[in-house]
Amino acid sequence: MSELNELFSEQLAAVLMLMSVLIIIMLILIIVQGAKIRKMRRRYEAMMAGSGVEDLESLLIELKNQADMLEEGQREQKAYLEAAQAKIRGMKSKVAMKRYNAFGERGNEMSFSLAILDDNRNGVVLTSLHNRENSYIYSKPLTGGESPYPLSPEEKEVIALALQQN
Repeated sequence: MSELNELFSEQLAAVLMLMSVLIIIMLILIIVQGAKIRKMRRRYEAMMAGSGVEDLESLLIELKNQADMLEEGQREQKAYLEAAQAKIRGMKSKVAMKRYNAFGERGNEMSFSLAILDDNRNGVVLTSLHNRENSYIYSKPLTGGESPYPLSPEEKEVIALALQQN
């Protein structure tokens, strides 16, 4: 046992020196970590200032709820826009008219053909044939730019004119 005591007493100075160095290193690490924590706390407090929320978890939950509400609103707006676009495509926006002398007589160009189409090439072509004694009006439905009734050259021309419009 005395030998053990002797060994400790001989190495005591080295052990104390080693322990002192370790304590100094630990103190330096504690100071560095404390500075990092203070810096992080300042950032956290700056982030939370003015949010009206006490902690980060509540803030994140509130932000998630707001994001969900925005997504729902965006979906509603998208559905509304798609419905409006479908309605616009169905509107009769392509219109063309051509006047001509249907009978080649002494009259003026009092006859006409009028095409009214939508973006799907559906609509109607109206033709009015006028001479000195009578006036006739014909209406022919169009589906996909075609009619189940025979079309005159003037009607075909006015349909082509209407389809060229943007």
